[in-house]
Amino acid sequence: MIVFSDSTQIPADFGPTVVAIGKFDGVHTGHRQVLARAVDDAREIGAKAVAVTFDRNPLATLRPELCPTELISLGQKVDLIAGTGVDAMLVLTFDAAMAAVPAEEFVERILIGDLHAKTILLGHDFRFGHRGAGDAELLRRMGADLGFDVDVVGDVASDDERRVSSSWIRQLLADGDVAAAAKLLGRPHAVSGEVVHGLKRGRELGFPTANLSPQAEGDVPADGVYAGWLVTPDGVHHRAAVSVGVNPTFDDVEVRQVEAFILDESGLDLYGQHVVVEFVERIRGMVAFRGIPALIEQMTDDVVRVREILS
Repeated sequence: MIVFSDSTQIPADFGPTVVAIGKFDGVHTGHRQVLARAVDDAREIGAKAVAVTFDRNPLATLRPELCPTELISLGQKVDLIAGTGVDAMLVLTFDAAMAAVPAEEFVERILIGDLHAKTILLGHDFRFGHRGAGDAELLRRMGADLGFDVDVVGDVASDDERRVSSSWIRQLLADGDVAAAAKLLGRPHAVSGEVVHGLKRGRELGFPTANLSPQAEGDVPADGVYAGWLVTPDGVHHRAAVSVGVNPTFDDVEVRQVEAFILDESGLDLYGQHVVVEFVERIRGMVAFRGIPALIEQMTDDVVRVREILS
């Protein structure tokens, strides 16, 4: 997949294209439906499938006080969209200048002028352009004059018929319900980051952990202990008991940490490596224990439960 960070980077002869446009926060099952349709439509007419998105949630520029935490980082978004089969991705910088671009100009200059779009796909509630004036109806009117089709892709519903959305997934993660979030995402939710040195308290207790940097990418779920996987740069999945929180038993950690204890393996040197931690199921919340023996007993039980869940 080719990644363009500005429409001026697109070769003049790049088109024709089928464009899927959206924020794609989380690249959940609803987003994947839009992207899959774009790939299918592009193959049918011999065009290239292109995902058009932004480098941040537009609210981060327009109303930062209302901007929610993003489910995934831009790097994670690029990787996930690459896996959908699209040929290219245009990541536009959503700054004040982009926010001021009228919707009609956005279509004429970027989608048609630069990408030579023959079909534009979007979700029914997606808005673009200055003050969000661009929507499916505007695209249909412009398409009749400029010669492109518009396809509004319907919502994907969960098992209980509720619409899949990034905001719902975000709430599930805040509640620690990573299993339900995974169903909506179509994959386990994950965070990624560099393994850094911690206080080495887990090693002293017999449970050495790989500590992710506080700058880890991805929305970190609620405090607690999870069954999950630690994925090393070579793609190997290791069963892990994952702790999220500030370690209330010792009360000496100031920032939330993601720590992964790898089951049934020893001798792995992960310091400095960029790893991925996937969350499968929450085992319990984070609590303070009265003394080290009680903590070790609980951690031992946690490992047993993780092994059962991931077996």
